[in-house]
Amino acid sequence: MNDKKVGLSDTMKAKTEPKTFKRNPIPGTKFTIAISSAKGGVGKSTFATNLALALKKVECKVGILDADIYGPSLPKLFSINEKPDSDGQTLKPIVKYDIQCMSIGFLTDEQTPMIWRGPMVTSAIKTFTQKVGWKNLDFIIVDMPPGTGDTQLTFAQEISVDGAIIVSTPQEIALQDVKRGIRMFDKLKVNILGLVDNMSFFIGEDGKRYNIFGDGGVKKTADEFNKEFLGEIPINSEVGKYGDSGKPIVEADPNHEISEIYLKFAKKIKKKYF
Repeated sequence: MNDKKVGLSDTMKAKTEPKTFKRNPIPGTKFTIAISSAKGGVGKSTFATNLALALKKVECKVGILDADIYGPSLPKLFSINEKPDSDGQTLKPIVKYDIQCMSIGFLTDEQTPMIWRGPMVTSAIKTFTQKVGWKNLDFIIVDMPPGTGDTQLTFAQEISVDGAIIVSTPQEIALQDVKRGIRMFDKLKVNILGLVDNMSFFIGEDGKRYNIFGDGGVKKTADEFNKEFLGEIPINSEVGKYGDSGKPIVEADPNHEISEIYLKFAKKIKKKYF
């Protein structure tokens, strides 16, 4: 009789242990960049949209795939209120600000909750990556949902992800989840391009810097896992204002100091691949 006990860790290992996966590129694209955090509320979607717009401004052809099935943000951030066309076989991306866009939010009512089990989420992701008519993209930016669940595993195991950028705020409660995300990507052999410290600090009217979420936590985490630290993005009320208006700051005010930070990120990423 085999007395070996199987615990939760064994079950998780069986599901996530790297195998020889057949990872398919997203048709019509050259490079897929996942924007992840493993933690909600750290500004990941805002980062993804502004990075896409910054890459456009450095003369790249760019698309955004909003892969957060339960909480899509792209319709609001880009002020898109229409449904994509379809020929019965493929969906046609909606183009806004010269960016090709796709989101589950384009296909559902804004107030409709997505009460879906994992297999339905996986099916939706496969549709968005294999049955959307992306055209001649240098980069497709994938706005990943929080956590380390079905969407992340689908991308890591079945889709060629050329790099991941991890966005976090610097407090420990966020970094605990970020560390789980780093381990997940490492286990699944997805290259992490670096970590970004978002909403890192703000400059008060007195000219002083205030680190309201702590100081240096994201860089320390990057150093701990031997990953590149890409830099800091301060808190600025203009970012939220422009995002809520449906025209992110890089598009609305390309000369803003925050826009300049995104342009530096975009140039660094373009240099890695071209």
